[in-house]
Amino acid sequence: MNITAGGADGPGPADYRDQVPKNRNTSSPLSRWRRRVLSRAVHRGWAWVQEAGAVTAQHPGRLRFGRIGTGTRLAFPQGTVFGEPWIELGDHCVIGEQVTLTAGLMPGLDLGADPILTLGDGVVLGRGSHVVADTTVTIGSDTYCGPYVYVTSTNHSYDDPHEPVGKQWPRMEPVVIGPGCWIGTGAVILPGARLGRNVVVAAGAVVRGTVPDHAVVAGAPARVVRSWDPEKGWQPPLRTPAPVPIPEGVTPEQLLAVADLADGNTSRTDDGDAPRMEGDSSRVTG
Repeated sequence: MNITAGGADGPGPADYRDQVPKNRNTSSPLSRWRRRVLSRAVHRGWAWVQEAGAVTAQHPGRLRFGRIGTGTRLAFPQGTVFGEPWIELGDHCVIGEQVTLTAGLMPGLDLGADPILTLGDGVVLGRGSHVVADTTVTIGSDTYCGPYVYVTSTNHSYDDPHEPVGKQWPRMEPVVIGPGCWIGTGAVILPGARLGRNVVVAAGAVVRGTVPDHAVVAGAPARVVRSWDPEKGWQPPLRTPAPVPIPEGVTPEQLLAVADLADGNTSRTDDGDAPRMEGDSSRVTG
């Protein structure tokens, strides 16, 4: 059978290509040039919109937070935000796109003199996350949340079996997340949860109750799967070695030289010696 042109067995792919009309809007050089120009304009325009729509202490827009610290930035577009006078954001926080921050059951309520939702310095909330604070929610400094994390101080109740769940008065309990925590993608922190310092929450975990310092929790409901013992270290032991920080003062060239040595692909200098790094030929100095 002839697969490149028509023959006794019928038309081939080449014949079909000839019969398909060309799209003159995309095939001509002028059209391709127009598309490139339009694409660049759209991307530059969107970058400008994102920059102009970002919320900072210097450019809060319509949002009037109780406090927004130096270097803190809410990316554009923002999610639902209300109760801002009772929301305090520390310094150098990073709030991703479409993040919801709410204080109170609904907009327009007087929640008193004290803040309801508090973020410490350096908190990161990933894209699409929600922090719903109908009563107090506190997130400690340097806590990192992945995308689509859900933190809430309110849960539906179903005490009355004859009343629709959504119409029953919800239960509210304060939430406290300690400093230095890492909360994985899609995790849910339920009302009354109290996470200690440097807690790791696995992706998709559903956390309630108290979690001690330096613990790793996973599952739904979440349970402790690893913890830190001052004498024994992590139990069960970590399966991978700890990463080695890069010393101060190390240059990119030195890092490349170390990588070559590790790969056994050491390049030679003009005098035949292996490349030397400042201070020592066998180690990187800070």
